[in-house]
Amino acid sequence: MQQCFTVQKSEFTTKGNLSVVRRKEILRTLVELLVDNSSAICDALNDDFSNRAPQVSLLTDIGAAVSTLKHALSNIDKWVKPENHFTSPAILGLFGARAQIQFQAKGVVGIIVPWNFPINLSFGPLASAIAAGNRAMVKLSEFTPQTSKLIEELIGEKIDKSEIAIINGGIDVAQEFSALPFDHLLFTGATEVGKIIMGQAAKNLVPVTLELGGKSPVIVTRNFDKSLAAARIMGGKLMNAGQVCLAPDYLLVEENYLDEFVDELMKQVKIQYPKIYSNPEYTAIINDRHYGRLMSYIDEAKASGVKVIKIDGDETPINSRKIAPYLVINPDDNLKIMQDEIFGPLLPIKTYKNIDEAIAYVNSRPRPLALYYFDNDKNAQDRILNQTISGGVTINDVILHIAMEELPFGGVGASGIGAYHGKRGFLEFSHQKAIFKQSPFDNFLLKATRAPYGKVLEKYLEFTIRK
Repeated sequence: MQQCFTVQKSEFTTKGNLSVVRRKEILRTLVELLVDNSSAICDALNDDFSNRAPQVSLLTDIGAAVSTLKHALSNIDKWVKPENHFTSPAILGLFGARAQIQFQAKGVVGIIVPWNFPINLSFGPLASAIAAGNRAMVKLSEFTPQTSKLIEELIGEKIDKSEIAIINGGIDVAQEFSALPFDHLLFTGATEVGKIIMGQAAKNLVPVTLELGGKSPVIVTRNFDKSLAAARIMGGKLMNAGQVCLAPDYLLVEENYLDEFVDELMKQVKIQYPKIYSNPEYTAIINDRHYGRLMSYIDEAKASGVKVIKIDGDETPINSRKIAPYLVINPDDNLKIMQDEIFGPLLPIKTYKNIDEAIAYVNSRPRPLALYYFDNDKNAQDRILNQTISGGVTINDVILHIAMEELPFGGVGASGIGAYHGKRGFLEFSHQKAIFKQSPFDNFLLKATRAPYGKVLEKYLEFTIRK
């Protein structure tokens, strides 16, 4: 790992940015690698999760990554062009001065990848980092060993480690990786781990992008079709069995609408997943530790007297790591299911009397990665947008703002720092170098700013410093 970093740093120091031609070659290679090996990647992901449908992997991991890479390929020529700006004061431009921003690669970028979408969350950041002309080192998760090994082999066969290096290993490797003096470090994962990563990066003043998740709320009103709202909410919640950083983490429903909407949620689960344990389209939990963590939330809720609804059709479990969807009705805020990011198929439901109460509840908690609001009233939508703060928002659906390539993806406050995707990702991994070119010819204003000062400067200052 240290050798890879030294080589990449040396290559960048001596050769500078990857050429635009080379960036495109790498991006095309990554697209081809994913397309040509999609079946093998799906098999590896299925092995790592013990059950994950190829459709889930193709849609959320491989397809999403290919789209991001292609978007960068299509736009890189436009993104790299220097930006010309007006001079200040504008009169300097009339005399031939020029103000410009040039985009320069930062150097060596570190990317730490989580286990839930290891393809999308490694190749997606790579698209941004490579488009900006950087070299990159990628630390993959030890929780997806088959997938991580396959990615290392596939990229290693096609791309030299001086340009992209894949690093595998456990916690000790991750700790050393985060301590390297990168020129930028991106981490996707839990908030508590993000604090550690930021502390490690701070020792070398490494700028960071942190995508940290959190508890993303859903607010539902009567003004939206209940069947469609329930279908979209549970479709997003149960994708990858809820192991999604943007998954709805808790639901806020009007108090006198609760029973009606809970019935609709249960109905939609049974439509989308008629069977749970024997259904190959329903993803298993990644490992025993996370399975135990999720079940402990349910045990605690039951012990506290909270109503818990299990939606499994009385099936007999046949996969030791599959968890049926659970609805947890009005849990106390001191329960762990309302404190921790859930990352599983458990959905707490809280009630509110009016929208003011719902907004106040969301604002009383750490700022989430996403907020979802179901209401057809534009004024109400604007109110939610203006009175809450979250990393991103999807109106009348869940999760899908992440699929918009030209929208920034990132958190705010406790849910993250910085953002990427599309041009925003290119900018995140670029140094935006400010350049001012003075006219080669002197003029009366420039002369006036040098001693001895006189009437011209006085007139200029009078003109400038006024209400």
